Amino acid sequence: MAPITHLFALAARELEDKPTFEAPLQSSSFTLDSSGVAGFFGGDGAVQGMATVHLIEGRRWFGWYNTPGSYEIAKQYGQLAKSRLWDGLFPGADREPAQLFGLDGRHGPRFLAAYSGSVIERSGHIGHLIARKTRCESLNARATSIRVRRRSTFDYSVTTIDLRRTPPLELLPPRRQSNLPLLAIFPILASVAACILCALVADWWCFASIASGVIASGIACFVIGSGQLTFRHPEPAKGAPPGDGVLLDEEGGIIILRGEEGAVNSITRGRFCLQYSEDSEPQYGGIGVCSVFLTIQFLLQLLLIPQGTLFGQILFVATLGISWLYNAYLSSLDKEDIQTEIVLDVLDLRESDIQKFRLGTRTAMAVFTALSLRSPRPMKLLDALLPNDTPVWQRWKGILERKLLAGQSLQFMESDWKVPDFTPEDQELLKGLLADAEEAYEGW
Repeated sequence: MAPITHLFALAARELEDKPTFEAPLQSSSFTLDSSGVAGFFGGDGAVQGMATVHLIEGRRWFGWYNTPGSYEIAKQYGQLAKSRLWDGLFPGADREPAQLFGLDGRHGPRFLAAYSGSVIERSGHIGHLIARKTRCESLNARATSIRVRRRSTFDYSVTTIDLRRTPPLELLPPRRQSNLPLLAIFPILASVAACILCALVADWWCFASIASGVIASGIACFVIGSGQLTFRHPEPAKGAPPGDGVLLDEEGGIIILRGEEGAVNSITRGRFCLQYSEDSEPQYGGIGVCSVFLTIQFLLQLLLIPQGTLFGQILFVATLGISWLYNAYLSSLDKEDIQTEIVLDVLDLRESDIQKFRLGTRTAMAVFTALSLRSPRPMKLLDALLPNDTPVWQRWKGILERKLLAGQSLQFMESDWKVPDFTPEDQELLKGLLADAEEAYEGW
């Protein structure tokens, strides 16, 4: 055994004393500050970039590069691990994984059911995504305008969505196919090349710093990305009436949902969650271990970088810079756009199932909505859309309610607005409101 030990000692001495080539900048007295190197780039981009790992196919396999912001990633996602130890190391509010990654947790518009009359004050994350879809430019570009004589502009909108099928109560939607993970080849090659150059100049301190960053980032990306994005919605009650109703979006106008109770329920009460393996849930110990590893790697870099050569330190900063550019590109992706595409696939919604109409007045908008829903409770719907309760408005709503329940066309006579108890101004207002209803009916 002695000769073998002697050979190892000689090899180590050769590596230490005789590098393959001399490191550049050895005569320079300049040195990089270790804290400045470790914190040269912020971790926000790294945190946001990691959040895409559950949405894009293959992304979890391409995290093997020396990334900045490892401590920020550890602080953010270490909060998932649940135990006294993990809570002490990574304090923070207990949140579901999907909420922590920004994949769920947003509130959608208020929902009013046309048949049951039930009201959901705030729909869920899926409702938020659907409302966001109705405000997109492509849908606005092909909207149909319904003109009314009293207004030349189209300030109000109604979007109809016909839900043709009810999704399963739990579904694992596939991740989006993209060439984006292939871009990770650039930071990966940069980190590998930097390690090789550090080894060639025998700068093992910087070699260890870069290599530890590659290993920590790769393992964290793989473990955190092992969660499967899952779509869930509650089962509707047996014998429930049709789920038709409206989402009252303050920004995008009225959104009419037409379909079975289960289909509408998937929008108003559906949500995304992340499912990890049974061994990991609900403690998420694997994520906690990765967060500890990232923290240790961050501390090691603080200690090791000052020991290296200036050439090795520059290589270290170069790997962080290239990785930062890649993370910045990942963080620029709109996760909600990707989620909206997933929701449309889950609901089997096509462009032809979503139609948008622009109207000039709120009364025309309310009438168009009532006609589209054919609700057995038209008065409740009209009161929700138009809370005005003056005698003129009450008469207008009463006339509409009778005609809607009877299935009659919205054509009005002079006797409808010539009410003896009304002043000439009130009669003129009622005439204008009925004219809006007629034009909305013609447009419908």
